[in-house]
Formats: sequence, structure tokens, C-alpha cells
Amino acid sequence: MNHAVAVNHASSTPRAAPAGGWPLGETPGDWTLGGVTAVLPDRVVDDAWVVVRGGRIVEVGARPPGARPDLDGRGALCLPGLVDVHTDVLAHERKPRPGADLPLDLAVRTATERLAGCGVLTAFHGVPFGAHTPVGLPAGLPGPEDLLHALQAPEARASGARVLYRLDIRSPAALPELEAALAHTSPRDIPPLVSHEDHTPGIGQYADPAAMERLLVGREGFSADDARAHVRSWRQEREDRSNVAAATLTRLGDLAHAGRIRLAGHDPESAGDIEALVARGGVVAEFPTTVEAARAARADGLAIVAGAPNAVRGGSHTANVSARELVALGLVDALASDYVPATLLAVIEVLVREGLADLPRAVALVTSGPARAAGLTDRGSLVPGARADVVLVRTAGRWPSVVATLRATQDQPREEEPGRC
Repeated sequence: MNHAVAVNHASSTPRAAPAGGWPLGETPGDWTLGGVTAVLPDRVVDDAWVVVRGGRIVEVGARPPGARPDLDGRGALCLPGLVDVHTDVLAHERKPRPGADLPLDLAVRTATERLAGCGVLTAFHGVPFGAHTPVGLPAGLPGPEDLLHALQAPEARASGARVLYRLDIRSPAALPELEAALAHTSPRDIPPLVSHEDHTPGIGQYADPAAMERLLVGREGFSADDARAHVRSWRQEREDRSNVAAATLTRLGDLAHAGRIRLAGHDPESAGDIEALVARGGVVAEFPTTVEAARAARADGLAIVAGAPNAVRGGSHTANVSARELVALGLVDALASDYVPATLLAVIEVLVREGLADLPRAVALVTSGPARAAGLTDRGSLVPGARADVVLVRTAGRWPSVVATLRATQDQPREEEPGRC
């Protein structure tokens, strides 16, 4: 398929810059780019030509003879802006060390800049709803309301910040908090992305309880005996709150079937988990922990999201299925950075180097694939009509690095209109 648009190249001629040139640090609405290697959905174009008008791509293809662009990429690789449907970077920026809390608005800014430095121009920040952290400790501040307020700031929205609502199904207070937040979502926006999760050791990501015990010892400073006791208590609480989980899942199904939310299931480990997710209206299998679960998700038409850190490392840090194996089997639609933003760009290099995907396919797993998983239809590909979110990349040594980002600043689509997160 040829994605170039037949246009009068006179219209592609660079427009004169305003007096004084383009504003530093701000992408203009109209521009042309040349001298790049553009990665399109189905092919790679050398010495490519990209034309943008009103913040939208209007032409992509070979550079017309004699055309002079506004920007010369000097041989850089040209990619769509990366899309991350699950990042925990905000929590790390907010609390870079135990006991060291930074102002939340500063954390949002530094998280945005860190992601952009990795080529991520649309990011779904995980906002937790529940009484426990992923390691079962009491959840601290800031709470969901403060996080949502920070992420709805105009500068955050303009920089591609979106929300992944992460709901602990066994917390009695989590569902009411989530519903209160959803009541403020804009009807003009796409359905909010909600992921339900249960990190109780013995299931899902921590199917082997010993993996959680090791995490508690290594990251939280527990003694081995205290870690075992904590895990035993946590698993008992799971049984005691089975009615809470059942009611929560039923309500999430109601919301999904009504089109109020876009539902994802976190860490499905079996075909039964996928069957139940589909029955409640789920459309995304987030981080399946086994080949069985991923195969079932593919058979049922769910979008499958795997972890980029897993793929870069070559295996799961909790002894679950390898993301590389799932990619090789054709069981991945999108990769998410999870806890390491830099892996979303690095994984492109890994997949191509290991022969698991060609360059267009590897790029799609971190651009158009996650965009579709999140319900975004206006980004993720260098095609006419798409948002002009563009990343220029070069490889220095073994790993690629970002040399420039160009973010669409005009002609925002309806689904991106500002509103409550």
C-alpha cells in the first residue's frame, strides 16, 4: 500500500518562516521535513519527504527532486511519536527515593520530559485506585484525586499525558473512588482506559509467591521471615475479600458494556481469565503471563499488550512468559514501558536485531499498536491525516537515541479536547 498522497508539490514548498523565525521549543503548525529515513506501516522510505499542515501529516513519500525542506533530518530515522499505554514513571519521579517526595506538579513535568526524551509523545500514566501498593503495603499520598488533577493541567495534556485507571479489585474503597473520578470525564473524550488488577501472590504476575517475597526483601527491606508473613497475610485477605472482587468485576462489566470505559485485564494467566474478561466487555489483555492466556486473547480478538522491559531483558523478572516469545508467536499487538521508559525505543533495536520483527513491525508495536489498544485512531503512523507527532532517532553504538521530537500543536482532534481526566 502506498501511503503517499498525490499533491501539487508547489503546495509542499516550505512556507516562509515568520519574522524572527520559528519560536524556540515550539513546533509550528506547518512544516516540511526531508533527508530522513521514514518508517511507514508497510515499508521504509529513504530520503523521505514529510509535509505537515495544521498539525496534520498531509504527505509522506520520496522527496521530490529539488525540494528544500524546512528541516533537514541529515539521515536520521523518522518514526511516529511513540505511544505508551502503561507507564509508572510518574510514581518514580514523585518519589525518587524512599522518604524523598518532590512536588507533584514538578514530577508531572519531569516525567513528561523524561518520556519525550525517550520518544514517547503520548503516555498513559498509571493512577492507582486501591488501599495497597503493588507489593501490598498501605498506599501513600498523593491519592488518585491529586494525581488526576495534576495530569489534567493544560500543559500536561498538551504534552501527551493521559490516564490509565488502575483498579485493585479487592479494595472496598477503590470502586467508589474510581466511579467518582469517571463522573468527571469529558463526554467528548474517548472512553477512559481502565485496567483491573490483583497483585496477590499466588496468581497473575506473582504466580510464584516466592517472587513477591524476594521483591519485598530486595526492594522494601523486609527480612525473609517478615516477607513470608506478609505474603501469607495478604493471601488470606484475598480470600476474605472475594465478595468485594466479585462485586467490583460485575460493576466494571456494566461500565464496559455501556461504553463508559475501555476495559483491560491486568496479568491474565489462563484461558479462563480471558474468557471472563471478554464476558465482562474487556478489550485489552494487559501483560498476559502465559502463552495460554495470550493465545486465548488472540482467539477472542483482544489487543495484547506486553512489557518492553521484558523484551529488552530477554525474560520476565518474575519468571512469567518471555515477551520475546510472545512476539515471535505473533501474540503481541503493543509493548508498554511499564517501569523503564527508555525500553520503548530500545525494544525496536532488540526485536530487529534478534530477527523477531522487521523495522516497520517493530515500530508498530510501540506506536500504532498501543494507539489502537487505547482506542486512539489519530496517531501512531506516518500516514496522511495523522497527528504530526514525529520522532527523529539515530543509533550511537549499540542503542538508539532521540535527537529531536516534533509534537503536533494545532488542529487537535475531538478526542484530545481538554477536559477532566
